[in-house]
Amino acid sequence: MSKNSKEEKIAETKEVTKTKEPTTKSTLKMNYKVFAALLFVGGMAIGLLAGMLLTPNSTSASSTQNSNTNNFIQSILNLGSASTQSMNSQEAGDKAIDFITTNLLGPGISAELVSIEELNGGSLYKLELNISDGSSSQVAESYITSDGEYIFPQGIPTGEFAALKKAAEEEQNKQQEQEMEAIPKTEKPEVKLFIMAYCPYGLQAMKAAVPVYELLDGKADMTINFVSYAMHGKKELDENLRIYCIQEEQKEVFLNYMACFTESDDYKSCLDETNVDKTKLDSCIARVDGEYNVTNMYNDKSTWASGRFPMFYVEKEDNEAYGVQGSPTMVINGKIVSVSRSPEAYKEAICSAFTTPPAECNETLSNNPASPGFGGGTGTASTGGCAN
Repeated sequence: MSKNSKEEKIAETKEVTKTKEPTTKSTLKMNYKVFAALLFVGGMAIGLLAGMLLTPNSTSASSTQNSNTNNFIQSILNLGSASTQSMNSQEAGDKAIDFITTNLLGPGISAELVSIEELNGGSLYKLELNISDGSSSQVAESYITSDGEYIFPQGIPTGEFAALKKAAEEEQNKQQEQEMEAIPKTEKPEVKLFIMAYCPYGLQAMKAAVPVYELLDGKADMTINFVSYAMHGKKELDENLRIYCIQEEQKEVFLNYMACFTESDDYKSCLDETNVDKTKLDSCIARVDGEYNVTNMYNDKSTWASGRFPMFYVEKEDNEAYGVQGSPTMVINGKIVSVSRSPEAYKEAICSAFTTPPAECNETLSNNPASPGFGGGTGTASTGGCAN
C-alpha cells in the first residue's frame, strides 16, 4: 500500500475520543511500570466487554460476536489444563499468580498474593494481589474459578455498570433534546445531508435518512448533498455525480435508487431496477462535470486537498456557508445537527424544525441506528465520520 493510500485510510476513519480518568496522589506517585501493569491486568476485562458492546453488528460477524459474548459470560481468560476438581485457596492463589506473572506482567514486574477469599459457595475465589517492581507497588483485585479453569483480571459490578450505562444514555438524550430545541423553526424545514458516496458513515447516515425522507416527502425540503472533496478515489466522484443528477432530474426514482445503492453497492443493477433514464442521466453528468471541472481537477493533483483528496466543488458554496468539514453532516434550517443515526432520531430532529409538525411526525420509525457501510442490519449510534 502506498504512503498516500495509508494516509487516506487513516484520515477516512479518523475519530477522536477523549476519556478522563480520576487521579489520586497515590496514583501519581506510583512507579510508571507498576501503573502500566495494573492497567493491563485490571483493564483487560473492561476492554473485552467494551469491545463487544461497541463493535457494530454485521451479518458476517454475527456468529463470531455471539460466540465471543457467550465466552465472556463464562470467563475472561482461559488458564488451560484445568482440573475437574475444585482447588483449595492456596492452590488457586498459586495458579493465579503463576498465570498472571507468566502471561500478563512485563520484565521486572512481580505479583504476590496478599489474601484470598471464597465467594459464591466456593465456586469462585477473590484475590488481592500486590503488583510491584521492587521500588513501588499497588494492590489489585482479581478472581479465579475454583477449578482453576478461568481467571478474571477484574470484577465488573453489574449494578454499577448498568447505572453508568443508563446515565450515559440519559446524558446523550439530553444533549439531543438540546440540539433539537436550538434548531430554528419554519413552516417547511430545509434539510441537507452532506455525505461522500463511499464513506461508511455517510452510507450509514443515508440509510437512516431514506425512510425519513420517504415519510416527510413534500412536507420538508430534504436533499442529499456532497462534501467538497472526495476521500475514496474516482469512483466516489463518479457516484457523487450520479446521485446528484438523479436527485436533480429524476426525483421520482431517487429514493428508490438510494435505498438500492446503499444496500448493494451495485449502481449498475440499481439503475436498471429503479428505472433510471440512463440517457438523461449521462447528459446531466456530462454537463455538471464540465461546469464544475470535476474530472479536470481529478487529473490535476495540484488542486487536491492536502495533496491527497480530489475536489468536488458542485456544492462548494453550501459547504462554506454551513462550515461542512466531513461526511456525514446534517444541516437543518441552516444549523448543523448531530443526533443518533437512526431513522427515528433523524425524524425527531427534522420534525422539531417545523413551526407546526405534520401528522406524519407522530409515526414511529426504527430506533436502531443503521450499520456503517453497505448492506442492511443495524449498528451503533456512531459518531464516526470521514474527514480530512
